[in-house]
Amino acid sequence: MASSPPPPPKLPIPGRRNILITSALPYVNNVPHLGNIIGCVLSADVFARYCRLRGYNAIYICGTDEYGTATETKAMEEKCTPKEICDKYHAIHSEVYKWFNIKFDKFGRTSSPEQTEVCHAIFHKLMENNWLTENTMQQLYCDTCQRFLADRLVEGTCPNKVCNAAARGDQCETCSTLLNPTELIDPKCKVCKNTPRVRDTDHLFLELPLLKDKLVNYINATSVAGMWSQNAIQATNAWLKEGLKPRCITRDLKWGVPVPHDKYKDKVFYVWFDAPIGYVSITASYTPDWEKWWKDPDNVELFQFMGKDNVPFHTIMFPSTLLGTGEKWTMMKTISVTEYLNYEAGKFSKSKGIGVFGNDAKDTNVPPEVWRYYLLMNRPEASDTLFTWADLQAKLNSELLNNLGNFINRVLSFVAKPAGAGYGSIVPDAPNAESHPLTKAYAEKASKWVEQYLDAMEKVKLKQGLKCAMAISSDGNAYLQESQFWKLYKEDSAACAIVMKTSLGLVYLLACLLEPFMPSLSEEVLRQLNLSPEENLSFSEEKGEITKAKSPWDFVPAGHKIGKPVPLFKELKDEEVALHREKYAGSQAERSLKAAADAEASKVANKLKGTKLSDGGPKKEQKKQSGGSKSKTAEADITVAKLDIRVGLIRKAEKHPDADSLYVEEIDVGEDTPRTVVSGLVKFIPLEEMQNRKVCVLCNLKPVAMRGIKSHAMVLAASNEDHTKVRLSWWSHQNLLPWGSVSPSLGTREIPRLPSVARARRGRSWPPSCTATASSWRATKTCPLQPRPESARSRQ
Repeated sequence: MASSPPPPPKLPIPGRRNILITSALPYVNNVPHLGNIIGCVLSADVFARYCRLRGYNAIYICGTDEYGTATETKAMEEKCTPKEICDKYHAIHSEVYKWFNIKFDKFGRTSSPEQTEVCHAIFHKLMENNWLTENTMQQLYCDTCQRFLADRLVEGTCPNKVCNAAARGDQCETCSTLLNPTELIDPKCKVCKNTPRVRDTDHLFLELPLLKDKLVNYINATSVAGMWSQNAIQATNAWLKEGLKPRCITRDLKWGVPVPHDKYKDKVFYVWFDAPIGYVSITASYTPDWEKWWKDPDNVELFQFMGKDNVPFHTIMFPSTLLGTGEKWTMMKTISVTEYLNYEAGKFSKSKGIGVFGNDAKDTNVPPEVWRYYLLMNRPEASDTLFTWADLQAKLNSELLNNLGNFINRVLSFVAKPAGAGYGSIVPDAPNAESHPLTKAYAEKASKWVEQYLDAMEKVKLKQGLKCAMAISSDGNAYLQESQFWKLYKEDSAACAIVMKTSLGLVYLLACLLEPFMPSLSEEVLRQLNLSPEENLSFSEEKGEITKAKSPWDFVPAGHKIGKPVPLFKELKDEEVALHREKYAGSQAERSLKAAADAEASKVANKLKGTKLSDGGPKKEQKKQSGGSKSKTAEADITVAKLDIRVGLIRKAEKHPDADSLYVEEIDVGEDTPRTVVSGLVKFIPLEEMQNRKVCVLCNLKPVAMRGIKSHAMVLAASNEDHTKVRLSWWSHQNLLPWGSVSPSLGTREIPRLPSVARARRGRSWPPSCTATASSWRATKTCPLQPRPESARSRQ
């Protein structure tokens, strides 16, 4: 059966409230993490759903930001074209947002023909109106790569004397100083590692100082009328206070919107010039009548959502660009800005791969509505907030399971009980409900919470709106408890019917108010109420739902048959939390290495499973089993020589160029050339202590690429029980016994217990006479390398 065609694009409707919603376009250099999701797309989705719930004519526009240096850099890392990177990550982003139930009217991309067309039209208007000037600037040029280097393609040392850390050409992440590449000490090209030279290059600049008066008038009027968030006002005023400067809008790159000017035809537009124009071009790909949304400021309100680091580009750069065209654009009315969501003890980082990412959330088996609830209740609206697994567990188990889920299931389960114990799933009649004192008091409370909910949501205070809705659930539980409905059922059936019909109304009210926050939960609650979401899910003044909130007993009609109630949430247990915390520690690169190492360990373990290691003596003939059965197949002999462990000398060690937690070592293990080994030891052992030292190396692992560098062995290390301290050891003494070994770069490994260890020379494997039995293998993956007990040493 053919699928139904998509609905026609929505256009502004005269006389209705028309709302255009955008969120910062997520960049395609990685999978979005939870901080990205709450900072833009999820927050905007909640507000868009709220607008639809209220009956406003609203569209939500977003898409992937695909041009610029970061895309070129990522393409180099993954050895493909920028277009292939964009195709790959656009699909990944789309899938992640679909899982999170984020409902766009259009999720597009900036590498589209519409983007080029709209950018060129705006550029020509700016040129006509003389808001663009030409100027020469100095930029680093790599003779080896034969190109000018964008900020992110230059690495060196931070010029801040207090810092002097490794830094990129745009910013030092250690001290947060904004930089120009030419300011770096000892700059290097990230691609070829050679030293670039300074060279003149011509660029086009947007004359922000000349546009200042128009811009300030817009900001002063709109920031008040649109109720801009305080952090947006502060960030904007900080830029204005520093003084506006001409802003370069072109770059010496290949991947981007080409500049339609003969002199600059080899350049592209700066990504922060063209990225906000992506809102317009994506709308143009949604409907050819896009100007009805973007060039009708009297009838359309523009709401924009983003993280705080994007503010100046949306309150200064983009408005200045639109003002400079001289056309009547729909300018931003309201901007909602989030601070940072931090992860456990550090920061989420898309570039470094630190934190929980969208695909990770799916793999936890924690439902999307739980993730949405947690992120929105923890939304960093006024200050940074912190994601912790323990907090996620507490909010799920306490607020969702024991509060919301308990109230809804308690009401529906009682109504669903057969006659004599409940109502046989039929909603009872409840005349004169308004005369029941307890019910009237709680109805007034619910009505006030609804008023506060609406006020918060209209002001885009999403966290407060969610808290108001959840307060209705808390009051609902208190209402049930105070009414003692289980007693009323037997002692005062009329009062019990009022309590249960009112409670069913509160369940329906919660399904409506929580739909913007947890849409799949809302659908499930309506299913259990046996109400169609398409027909019933709204909260508009036109249909009278807001008035009904004052009399919740009127929401679900008497005689209606509800569906089958089932629990809405599942408890998150301590052991699951511990597993998630361990699994998502470190960076994506380290997790990938650990996964590869665990897979390799599983292979070794599977080979050794059920196998007896040779004790060096003659094989004994197997005895036949009683009852005439055939003798068992002789178990294969395996020697420790299968594990090629050698003592090697680290000739050279340095930090991995693309991973902060990894070392790259050249280790001499007695072969013609040293082996390249990547180890995750940065946070455990100083670089100077890695030089010219002997270590134990497991040499017969399959080589694996680690952030672009292939590792040909594994350094073995010892740790304490909680893995807070790691020490390198080489087994030149017989009192060290490898009960297990930890390599932070490859994950925990298990190797055979050696009952006798001979002194080993560099480059030599353990002698074949060193053998172990299968029973000496450890079953767990956490046993650290330990000294042999004294009693064992004495027997050597």
